[in-house]
Amino acid sequence: MSALTHLEREFINRFQGGFPLAERPFSQLAERLGTRETNLIQTIASLLHRGFLSRFGPLYDAERLGGAVTLSALEVPAADYERVTAEVNALPAVAHNYRREHRLNMWFVLASEHPAGIAAALAEIEQRTGLPVYDFPRQQAFYLGLWLHLDNDGQVDTRSTESAAIVDPEPAATGGTGDGADAGSDIAADWQPDTLDRRLLRATQRGLQLCSDPWSALAKQLDSSAGEILARLRAMLAAGVIRRIGAVPNHYRLGLRGNGMSVWDVPDDVAAQLGRGIGALDCVSHCYLRPRHEGVWPYNLFAMLHGGDRETVLARVRQIEQRLGAHCRGRDILFSTAVLKKTGLQLAT
Repeated sequence: MSALTHLEREFINRFQGGFPLAERPFSQLAERLGTRETNLIQTIASLLHRGFLSRFGPLYDAERLGGAVTLSALEVPAADYERVTAEVNALPAVAHNYRREHRLNMWFVLASEHPAGIAAALAEIEQRTGLPVYDFPRQQAFYLGLWLHLDNDGQVDTRSTESAAIVDPEPAATGGTGDGADAGSDIAADWQPDTLDRRLLRATQRGLQLCSDPWSALAKQLDSSAGEILARLRAMLAAGVIRRIGAVPNHYRLGLRGNGMSVWDVPDDVAAQLGRGIGALDCVSHCYLRPRHEGVWPYNLFAMLHGGDRETVLARVRQIEQRLGAHCRGRDILFSTAVLKKTGLQLAT
């Protein structure tokens, strides 16, 4: 963290979303940060090169694209872990893969632009690894959003996207710094991707080009116009296909060392109410209701927690336990010990 300049910290704090869909967007951001456009572009490139950012660009929602996402786990023998990791990571559908401290010690996210692709990927993983896959599809979502905040003294913590918007309240052309979907709009209800939309998605899923006019660069690549590219991106943002556009920090590289998936056994009839309360906490980046697996997994409420170290995360687990009170019938915390793969949604090229 001491390697970061004031400008780098300010950029990460303020622009994990809210990238303006307007002419010369980097110039707009540079003015708001008190620097020059060329300097800001070089700063972002340096953050990417040094691994402080995973990428810079749109975050897409596979389900809103008509696809599907699921969380799955394996119980992998220690002696076979390296082989199984290679087999799982080789599948393009595996967007993220983590080693966690538990009997179920490998947890991965599958994303597909077609719902049938999830079942096919699960079957292929079982065939390749020779191990049963425990699938935990999302039954209900309460919160999704990780926004990091970096202090001047080098400390890093998390905020919800709603409270993070206070950091940079100036409205952007995209519709704000948080999740950009207006789910009640006609665009959100009616939007369906056509050929150009999918080509645009494929061209930006690894990030935006760092230049003064990224829209013209995309237009040239896709044989379109900058105005049409901007219109398509605005429609995808309004429809929730793009969750937000901005910097994607590498929270491990930035010093967020405590990362654990807290899991809770709560009564089904109050699970939604409890999940909404837990999902509203700043330390929670994901909160979902997922199925149990009899004899293997008794938990139905999942909340991903983050902190500067394990002790901080464990203290937050205790706070959640107190908040749940008598509704907590059991709980566990699965700390992440290794990032095995992290690419995000990758549609076929």
